[in-house]
Amino acid sequence: MFSSPLVLQIPPSMQMTDEQFFEFCQVNRDLRIERNKLGEISIMPPTGSESGNRNFNIALQLGVWAEHDGTGICFDSSTGFKLSTGADRSPDASWMKLERWNSLSAAQQEKFAPICPDFVIELRSPSDNLQPLKDKMEEYMREPGVQLGWLIDRKHCQVYIYRPGNPAECLDNPVTLSGDPVLPGFVLNMSKVW
Repeated sequence: MFSSPLVLQIPPSMQMTDEQFFEFCQVNRDLRIERNKLGEISIMPPTGSESGNRNFNIALQLGVWAEHDGTGICFDSSTGFKLSTGADRSPDASWMKLERWNSLSAAQQEKFAPICPDFVIELRSPSDNLQPLKDKMEEYMREPGVQLGWLIDRKHCQVYIYRPGNPAECLDNPVTLSGDPVLPGFVLNMSKVW
């Protein structure tokens, strides 16, 4: 078992179409797979049990809020999105306004939706290097429609808050995180994350 992502570089003559990449991911559904804008494929190791539990708690809190709020829908860490750069990414948790989701065709919703969520969360696992996650968050922030992103670094008890067009803000050991005004009333209880 490997502890950091395995990156496969694909020769230009062998690049997969979006349909082929989706099929590749379906055939290998037990793997966590992403593709960057250069066509390089990253295969991430499964998270450890503790990280999986923390990620579940994040998704649970977001999902409960979304059910009550009713203006959007949530996605888990196994959901792929096709970014405008050509990259295929899977945030650890995300949320999208219903009107943006409903603007997609049923076929687009069925595969890797060609849209970036309004809100994305990445949770740093103990084996993750921080800089690639920061780069990923910056990539999200350049996407149309994204409004807010949180990179949660459990190792250092820090949260990086990303907003399009602004430098990242770093919070040390916050007790809660507020999604206002993008996610009105959403507050993430960090005691379930640290």
